[in-house]
Amino acid sequence: MASSTKSRTTVITVLAAALVLAGILAYLFRSSQGTVEVRSAKVSYQDLISTVATNGKVEPIDEFPAYAAVPGTVEKIYVDVLQKVKVGTLLIKMSDSEAYARLASSTSALAQQKAAQQDLLRGGTQDELNGFKNDLNRAEMQRQQAAKSLADLQALQQKGAASAGEVTAAQQRVDNAKAMIDSIHQRMGNRFSAADVARSNAQVADAEAGVAAASHAVADSEIRSKIAGTVYSISVSDYDYVHGGDNLLNVADLNRIQVRAYFDEPEIGKLSVGQPVKIIWDAKPNQTWHGHIERTPSSVITYGTRNVGECLITVDDAKGDLLPNTNVTATVTTMQRFHVLSIPREALHTDGARSFIYVIKDGRLVQTPVQVGAAVNLTRVEIAGGLSENESIALNATSNRDLTNGLKVKAVE
Repeated sequence: MASSTKSRTTVITVLAAALVLAGILAYLFRSSQGTVEVRSAKVSYQDLISTVATNGKVEPIDEFPAYAAVPGTVEKIYVDVLQKVKVGTLLIKMSDSEAYARLASSTSALAQQKAAQQDLLRGGTQDELNGFKNDLNRAEMQRQQAAKSLADLQALQQKGAASAGEVTAAQQRVDNAKAMIDSIHQRMGNRFSAADVARSNAQVADAEAGVAAASHAVADSEIRSKIAGTVYSISVSDYDYVHGGDNLLNVADLNRIQVRAYFDEPEIGKLSVGQPVKIIWDAKPNQTWHGHIERTPSSVITYGTRNVGECLITVDDAKGDLLPNTNVTATVTTMQRFHVLSIPREALHTDGARSFIYVIKDGRLVQTPVQVGAAVNLTRVEIAGGLSENESIALNATSNRDLTNGLKVKAVE
């Protein structure tokens, strides 16, 4: 009987110990399951910079493109690529035989029209004027002879030696001579009408225009630079045949250049005049140029498969080392704030208009409302209120657990 009682007591003791051990293990298990590992960071002061990068093409601001005025042959090129030139420097000469032939022909035509105009204004050609003068001299001689004959007959009539009929006939000859003189003067003064003069003036003006056009063509055969700069491209060679309007070469001031950049539509609103720009050319990877936005996009266009805004960027430190028509990368600094209190963007939570973060205090999360500042970039956000420097905040759990207020956590870097 005593042995049986002792055996039951032993069994109860073992069971009780097992239950206590199971409870301890369960407590430890629950305790370990309730602590969540979270990645953490410190609230700190940093410089926040936000940028937008895109592609662009370099182009000159001051440029002189030389074109062929008329079809022809390149006779000689006087400059080389990257050669510096002054205003008036002879760049290229076109074959000018046809131009000189046209100038000679048009000059001759102008001389003929001017001669005809002078003849018209004088009343006729020199031969015609000489003919009128001879006719006038003959008529005047006839008048003088008729007048003398009349005077003689009148004297004889007074002596009874001439009849009245003879005197009348002599008077008629004098009147006829005077009429002839008047007729010649009238013909000399009224040969050409106002319409004739206007027609002659128009013909002279047309001939002058022809000479001007031919002279311009001759001048265009010698192409000279209209600006001081650098020859940055030559499209032709000696003896090449070119069509009218073909580009021959280009001169530009390579110290005054700009970049025509293309920003994707969502980025356009971040751009403003004066924002600083960094420019990189793959051909010179160790060199960087700087500029600023001169003109923001005014419309959205299709550029390949993209909807973009066209932006002009003035290069501020060009020294002839960034060539036109090269493709570059332009990075615009759209925002920069120095020494502002900030946190990683992934630490910020929003609920409608409310923003908050989780501060780690005494191993637990404390939901803390914050005021977000204006500075935001891809990785950090400015905090205008609600936090202090060096506070420890939770970013996210290392597991899939959601962060909640009061959650027991273990911070890991």
